[in-house]
Amino acid sequence: MAAAAAPRGWQWGEARALDRAVRLLQRLEEQCGDPRLTSSPPSLRDLLPRTTQLLREVAQARRPAGRDGPEDPGGARDFLVVYLANLVAKSKQVAALLPPPGRRSASDELFREGSTLRRQLAKLALIFSHMLTELSALFPGGKYCGHTYQLTKAPAHAFWRKHCGARCVLPWAEFEPLLCTCHPVEPGSIALALRSTIDLTCSGHVSIFEFDIFTRLFQPWPTLLENWKLLAVNHPGYMAFLTYDEVRARLQACREKPGSYIFRPSCTRLGQWAIGYVNSDGSILQTIPLNKPLLTALLEGQKEGLYLYPDGKNHNPDLTELCQVEPHRRIQVSEEQLQLYWAMDSTFELCKICAESDKDVKIEPCGHLLCSRCLATWLQSESQTCPFCRTEIKGREVVSIHQFQERPAEEARAAAEALAYSSDQEVGEEELGQVTPSPPPLPPRLDLFPDSPRSKGQLKVAFPRLRAPLTLPRIRTVASAPWEITSRPQAREGATGNS
Repeated sequence: MAAAAAPRGWQWGEARALDRAVRLLQRLEEQCGDPRLTSSPPSLRDLLPRTTQLLREVAQARRPAGRDGPEDPGGARDFLVVYLANLVAKSKQVAALLPPPGRRSASDELFREGSTLRRQLAKLALIFSHMLTELSALFPGGKYCGHTYQLTKAPAHAFWRKHCGARCVLPWAEFEPLLCTCHPVEPGSIALALRSTIDLTCSGHVSIFEFDIFTRLFQPWPTLLENWKLLAVNHPGYMAFLTYDEVRARLQACREKPGSYIFRPSCTRLGQWAIGYVNSDGSILQTIPLNKPLLTALLEGQKEGLYLYPDGKNHNPDLTELCQVEPHRRIQVSEEQLQLYWAMDSTFELCKICAESDKDVKIEPCGHLLCSRCLATWLQSESQTCPFCRTEIKGREVVSIHQFQERPAEEARAAAEALAYSSDQEVGEEELGQVTPSPPPLPPRLDLFPDSPRSKGQLKVAFPRLRAPLTLPRIRTVASAPWEITSRPQAREGATGNS
């Protein structure tokens, strides 16, 4: 009877695997009830119920009919097979460290900070955190989106789609030769170290999400593996799989040496770095340079006297060799778009939030442009989403806009007048039965909480409300692109925060 009620095509093996994983996590959650296991994020007591809930949502979204046909290789089904097998394996490792359900007795070593067992438990908590973030990125709300996932860095996205297509996961043995087509990998210990860095969930596979995190951490793309070798293999300040508390504990030995520092991938904001350092007064601070390459953040901190002694050692590696000027990448804007701005009595290069400064920053991955002052003010309001489309801001690129095909003023005015005249004629002929094209949405106002305590001492910019756009003309032709956007390697100032 139950089988008859199930939607046609539902994969019972997958359904049972999801149900088994949920029950396993529930039992594991009971074992983590000892308050002595409470620690700074990531905490298993917080991660386990959230993972359980998301798995239920995935199971619910996978039930509807329409899944009776075979799925493409590397799609949702293949990902879940890899994910659930890894989840079960990691859950058993955690269960072996914890006391059985109903018993509070366990080895004292497990509850002693810095012990081997506690360190193993902290590393497993980090892996569970990575797995939850990965599942949330590829199954938001339980619905699969791996085939449309957008990598933050455009060259990385182009590489993945060219070589991996719509797949969201593939074995490391298959991924490594693909990566070697543009970034050669030395065999042996270097290849093993690279695998351990990319494979955040320790599953033996590489997902599109994990590759996105790796390319964000070790940007820019042209020197991706060179950056990784210098920062993660040879740099004494790099620490993998450390939590906030463990960074503080490690730097305690360097409190008498201000300028000592270590850095690690942030466990709460994957794709960004967390830097811990000893301040001039001996206090231990930790910061996240938002949307800024680590190379830039470390060089700036070195100039300010903050990052001088990696892990307390006197030798600070020279990072300037990797901070080289990249070739300019041109983003062309069509004459159709340019005439649209003329019809609105505006220009393409003008920031559409403040209407005062020129655009000089591109938000990643959505690609919207605005000026750096508006972006800095927007980030200071603690918003980490694009002010235009609300996509999460995962990076930014400094750009400059140049007019390289300047049109004579008379020709420009004549084209605009001809465009307006043609549009008026069409509107008059098709006035009845036509729907007026909706104008683009106004950008949000950023003059948020001007009197709040957080705004004191911060940059205050009065952002005027833009007037309603004119009715947009119907443009039929596309001419050659009269504008270009070129990137500059310099990074703008970034906000900081605690991991």
